[in-house]
Amino acid sequence: MHLSPLHMHIPDGFLSLAISIICWAFTIILDGVAISRTNKSLGERQVPLMGIMAAFIFAAQMINFPVAGGTSGHLLGGALAAITLGPWAAMLVMTSVIAVQGLLFQDGGLTVMGANILNMGLVTVVIGYGLYRSVLGRNQTMKLVIAGLAAWLSVMGGALLTSLELWLSGTAKLDIVIPAMLSVHALIGIGEALITVAALAFIFRTRPDLLGEESVSAKGGRGWALAGILVTLIVVLLSPLASVNPDGLNRVAMDLGFITTAQTATGPLAGYNLPFLGKTPLSRIAAGAIGVLVVLGLAFLAGRALRKKS
Repeated sequence: MHLSPLHMHIPDGFLSLAISIICWAFTIILDGVAISRTNKSLGERQVPLMGIMAAFIFAAQMINFPVAGGTSGHLLGGALAAITLGPWAAMLVMTSVIAVQGLLFQDGGLTVMGANILNMGLVTVVIGYGLYRSVLGRNQTMKLVIAGLAAWLSVMGGALLTSLELWLSGTAKLDIVIPAMLSVHALIGIGEALITVAALAFIFRTRPDLLGEESVSAKGGRGWALAGILVTLIVVLLSPLASVNPDGLNRVAMDLGFITTAQTATGPLAGYNLPFLGKTPLSRIAAGAIGVLVVLGLAFLAGRALRKKS
């Protein structure tokens, strides 16, 4: 069986039930801590930023970019979210994005959703923020360099954890799956780093106060929020141009022969398409717009509910 390249996350069938349950346990614990800490630290101005960041990451993940060997990759966004929002709010943003992808678009299995959230959302946030915080207070050039490195390492960390889960599930041999996953994701991580640095450079130039930087050029009001939404919509419009090559995990699964264990699900928005529009560019754009609105609203409402009370 050959999966569509739009199925970018771990599908049901790759991991054993025991490993899936363990991943769910870690995810629930970490998200529980994130909710508690966010409730004590989230500022009012971060609330709309949570929604916009969730929408942008969702849209950006729809665009697979080509890498070597007929493989594609896509942004994870954990490091970017952690640097702009802090680790706890970023965990909730990433959880909302991956949950919507699985529940509405069947992008990743439901049983293994805990693993997808853990690998792509929580671990990437921890790695990204953990490294970036070492340069807080330094100049912007140093911050951008370390942010790029943090983004690359976050992809490698997620790939390594996925490899270990596949091995523990009996799906692949450890000495084969780790080199296969890390080699392809080392290239994908370069794309992650470039996108993360570009996004942060834009924020440093336009609204550095959102990153805790002082600047006379920072503008108040809702202009920055509208700009963020506009950028997100432009990304959605570009989504039909995404590479049709399989992503890193699917490529490894095809090469190692365990792609046949994948279980695909069907639904009204499966594959990021609307049934009555068929598999057309307009269908993909419309489905992406729906996803953007859902994750934006979900993350924004979560922020409003959890913001620190003065």
